[in-house]
Amino acid sequence: QVQLVESGGGLVQAGGSLRLSCAASGRTDSLYTMAWFRQAPGKEREFVASISWRGVSTKYADSVKGRFGISRDYAKNTVTLQMNSLKPEDTAVYYCAASPRFGVPSMLENEYEYWGQGTQVTVSS
Repeated sequence: QVQLVESGGGLVQAGGSLRLSCAASGRTDSLYTMAWFRQAPGKEREFVASISWRGVSTKYADSVKGRFGISRDYAKNTVTLQMNSLKPEDTAVYYCAASPRFGVPSMLENEYEYWGQGTQVTVSS
């Protein structure tokens, strides 16, 4: 089994930055693709960013391109989401996700098998 635990959420003013981390434990050798999704109040969960095995490929939602960066540390079994120039519309619960799929990192929620419990990000205007 795999466990994912997010951290780093909080309250920040618009234009500020936050760094989210996701620590993976268990059978981490099968986690080829990692991703971040988010869910705002009253909205569907949506894709934010994903990263492939060894970080060769990354994908970003158009709404966060140029502002967010995803990376992973294999030695520590962590994936990080650096969020800059935050906007009030970035307010959401952010979820870490992992998949044993190999190849181009997916943007589809149903292709991820493992999920964290989520961390709240609130951006004030």
